[in-house]
Amino acid sequence: MKFKFYTCDVFTDVRFGGNPLAVLPNAQGLSSEQMQNIAREFNYSESTFVFPGKDEWSRNVRIFTPTQEIPFAGHPNIGTAFTLASIAEFGHFDSEINIVFEEIAGAVPITIRRLNSAVWCELKAPERLLIDQTVPIDLIASALSLTANDIAIDTHQPLVASVGLPFIVVELKNRTALEHARSHLPTFDEMQSKKITTDVLIYVRSDDEFDIRVRVFAPLDGVPEDPATGSANCALVALLTHCMPTDDGEFNWRIGQGFEMKRPSMLDARTRKQSGVVSGVWVAGRCKTVSEGFIEV
Repeated sequence: MKFKFYTCDVFTDVRFGGNPLAVLPNAQGLSSEQMQNIAREFNYSESTFVFPGKDEWSRNVRIFTPTQEIPFAGHPNIGTAFTLASIAEFGHFDSEINIVFEEIAGAVPITIRRLNSAVWCELKAPERLLIDQTVPIDLIASALSLTANDIAIDTHQPLVASVGLPFIVVELKNRTALEHARSHLPTFDEMQSKKITTDVLIYVRSDDEFDIRVRVFAPLDGVPEDPATGSANCALVALLTHCMPTDDGEFNWRIGQGFEMKRPSMLDARTRKQSGVVSGVWVAGRCKTVSEGFIEV
């Protein structure tokens, strides 16, 4: 059987930047094992498989890394929405439409907007912020090939945060530490043996064209480094909003990721806080189509 696929680069407005994604817009007939094999064949950080939804404005979407199916991810949702809009799966529209992807983590609302010749997509994270265990500083520093002195703890300790997919979130003291970070696999294995999440986001606050610069490592998921991670950045800005002393407000961040990999990515995130609780998290960006074809199963 042949299945149509498209690939696109997500969170970028130029080809060969951002985070690549493979999308199969009509995956009916594929088993979970076949989808996993296809994701392993593309070997991107994620590939998506689209099935009919409850109505014309919804789709059921399954997301696979090279090693496993996951409940939610950011760049696969943005890239899948972009791809479906580009091939007129939702018909032709001049300004804006709202769709929903049903995923393991729940319903993911997405706004698709035409901006001149470009297509811009924004998703809302499916879950509210969940803050889980803290991670020992020495342990996470070792996992990143850094020292404990490189870790900043004024705002928060290294900890696990999630709005649909958990990540260890670690603030570093400076850009030099961010650039020098490398995965130390024996420590990642140790973390896994202790049942600690092994997907890690590190960040520094920035004062250039970005508010935050980020790197994400998930080597035990087959992703040594990810060039653009919407789910992790949603968790990050939700955590930062949670840590703010104010009880109410709306906040915006411009995030840069992937520069150390030569795949620059630009993510626009926003949050809402009401009565001291983070009530909404969104991330948005643009994409570029790269290729299309058929894969035989």
